[in-house]
Amino acid sequence: MSDIWIKKVKIPKDLKKFLKFPWKIYKDNPNWVPHLLFERKQFFNPRKNPFFEHAEVEHYLSYKEGDLVGRISAIVNHRHNEFHQDKVGFFGFFEAVDDLSVSKALFDSAADYLRAKGMDTMRGPCNFSTNDEIGFLVKGHDSPPTIMNTYTPKYYLGLAERYGMKKAMDLYGYYMDETMKVPERILRIRDRIIKREKVVIRKMNMKNLRNEVEKVKYIYNKAWEKNWGFIPLTDTEIDHMAEDLKLTVDPNIAFFAEVDGNPVGFSLSLPNINEILIKLNGRLFPFGIFRLIYNLKIRRTIKGVRTIIMGVVPEYRKRGIDNLFYLATIEEGLKRGYKYSEMGWILETNFQMNSAIANLGGKLWKIYRLYDYPLN
Repeated sequence: MSDIWIKKVKIPKDLKKFLKFPWKIYKDNPNWVPHLLFERKQFFNPRKNPFFEHAEVEHYLSYKEGDLVGRISAIVNHRHNEFHQDKVGFFGFFEAVDDLSVSKALFDSAADYLRAKGMDTMRGPCNFSTNDEIGFLVKGHDSPPTIMNTYTPKYYLGLAERYGMKKAMDLYGYYMDETMKVPERILRIRDRIIKREKVVIRKMNMKNLRNEVEKVKYIYNKAWEKNWGFIPLTDTEIDHMAEDLKLTVDPNIAFFAEVDGNPVGFSLSLPNINEILIKLNGRLFPFGIFRLIYNLKIRRTIKGVRTIIMGVVPEYRKRGIDNLFYLATIEEGLKRGYKYSEMGWILETNFQMNSAIANLGGKLWKIYRLYDYPLN
C-alpha cells in the first residue's frame, strides 16, 4: 500500500483530472459513452448544481507509482438522511484500474470521510444520488448504456465484494423493440381500464411547461415516497432538471394520467441521446452542439428511448394505469420512428411493475447493483 497515494481534489487542475480519468479506463471499450465535459463541469459545480444545497462532497484521486489510477467521491446527502431517518453516506463516480490495493485505498478514503461525518453505512455507487446515475453494471456489458444510465467494467463488482460490500439492491432495465407485438389481451384490458377508471392519458404540453412542471413536482414526491432509496427532489432541483431536459424532451413520449382533470400519474421517456454522445468523445464545442441538435431535432436519427420516470399516486395504484403509460409510450414511440426502448430502472422488489412489463413482452436487458458497507 505504500506506493499508493490518495489526493483530495482541491484545485481546478485536479478536478479536470478527475473528470477526464474515465477515458483511461474505457479507451478501448466501444460500448462506453463519454459524458460531455462541459456538462460534467456544470454538474460538479456547487454554484450550478442545486444538489449541493443539501449535501457535502469530497472527491479523491488515487496515484500508484506516480500514475493516476483511480477516483472516488464521498457524499453526505442530508436530505436522504432526514427523509429516511438513517445515517447512510454514499460513494460515487468510482473508476479504477483492476487492482485491489487501489480500490481498497479509494474505498477506505470515502469510508473514513463518511465515518467522520457520523455515517454508519456507505452505499453506492450513486453519482451523486439515487436521482442521478447509479449502480455498477451486472448484466448488459455487450451494449452501450441508454441516457442517464451507467456503464462499468465487470471487475468493479469483484473489487466491491472483495472489499466487503454486500448487495443492497438490484435495479432492472427491460428491453422492447418494434418486433415485439403487444398481446391482444393487453389491448382489450386497456379499453376496460380507461372506461372503468375514467382516466385520460395526455401528452406533455411544452407550451405550458411551467404549469406542467408543477404537476410533475406533485406527482413525483407523492408517487415515489415509499420506494426504497427514494430521495425527494427540492423544487429547485426539479426546476433545474426541467431546464436541463428541455433540449432532449420529446413531448410525444411524455404523458400525464388525469382523472377529472387532476394529475394522478406521470411517465417520462427520453430519446436516447447516447447514440449521438458516443460519437462526440465528450466534446460539445465547437461542432458537437450542432451535431446534437441536428440529429435530435431535425433529422431525428435517434432510434431508441429510455423510460426514466413512471409513477402513479398511491390512491390510484393497482388499477392498470402503469399499463396505459407503457402502451402509450410504445404506440407513440413507433409513430415517431423510435425502434427500441429501455424501460427502467425498476427496483427488483417492485413486483407489480416488473410483472406489468413482462406481460407486455419486455425482456430483462440490464441489471444495475447498489452495495452497502457497514462503517461501524
